[in-house]
Amino acid sequence: MPDRYDAAPKVELHLHLEGAIPMATLWGLIESHGGDPSVPDLSALERRFAYRDFPHFIDTWWWMTGFLRTEDDFTVAAEAVARHLAEQNIVYAEASFSPTDFERHGLTPQQMGVAIRQGLDRVPATRVVLNVDLVRDPGPERAETTLDAVLEVSSEADVRGITIGGSEQDHPPEPFAAVYRRASEAGLRLTAHAGEAAGPESVWGALRSLGVERIGHGVRSVEDPALVDHLVAKEIPLEVCPTSNLRTGVASSWEDHPVHTLLDAGANVTISSDDPTFFHCSVAEEFRKLSRYGGRSMEKMTLAAVEASWLGDVERFELADRVQEWWRGS
Repeated sequence: MPDRYDAAPKVELHLHLEGAIPMATLWGLIESHGGDPSVPDLSALERRFAYRDFPHFIDTWWWMTGFLRTEDDFTVAAEAVARHLAEQNIVYAEASFSPTDFERHGLTPQQMGVAIRQGLDRVPATRVVLNVDLVRDPGPERAETTLDAVLEVSSEADVRGITIGGSEQDHPPEPFAAVYRRASEAGLRLTAHAGEAAGPESVWGALRSLGVERIGHGVRSVEDPALVDHLVAKEIPLEVCPTSNLRTGVASSWEDHPVHTLLDAGANVTISSDDPTFFHCSVAEEFRKLSRYGGRSMEKMTLAAVEASWLGDVERFELADRVQEWWRGS
């Protein structure tokens, strides 16, 4: 039965749009492109999303992106994602998209950004702004090219920031310093995946070399107490996605998840789902499980996400007031 975790207004800062496509919509896209023998039905598709480790997750991601081939596919997918967010009472989300993963289909970042925005705008109940994932694996030169393309449509597509995802364990952040500097100069906001598939050195690199305002994941920061102290002192927002970490083997259990150490230390933790289709999770369920393992304040962490968002001052104030009003009346 629905409970307060479902009903509460929620904010999500770490969401991959391609990894949030509802299963039924994804199944429809696969069927529209001729199907795949490895997933003869919807149940088989659901079972496909289980992983041995982080590299296996990346392999599965690459397989899935093979079925997003046209601008219409992205518009359909984006609309479905936005509707699903609205159904979950996620009132604001920052969704990233990864243009380099779709170059094999002849799609440009400009086409993707505009097509995604068209789909999102069909669902006014949830505000979704975009981040572009420059993707580590193809290297910094490709990231520069992707950034140039996205900047051409950043206003039209409402692209607010950048991140770098991909194989963090093989591609450290430092080579991406120049592209991050250019993005900042162009007015984009800065976050990066770090401290997920790689350790504290990745987080330090993102902070020192990229100048990020937030850290995507960051849970392996607990391996370096000095880093945790720094994150707490500077109040750097962490985009923590607990179930994602469990599914990819970054964490072993809810009881031992690093989020508890981070919260106990006073870190600025926000909660997101990352790739809810891939990991069979939701923001409501993340909070529900956190409540069973430590009784954390959903209202406090939601307000932390509002404060860490890419919204302007007035928009942040209005959203925070909306969240607080709901909790006062709950």
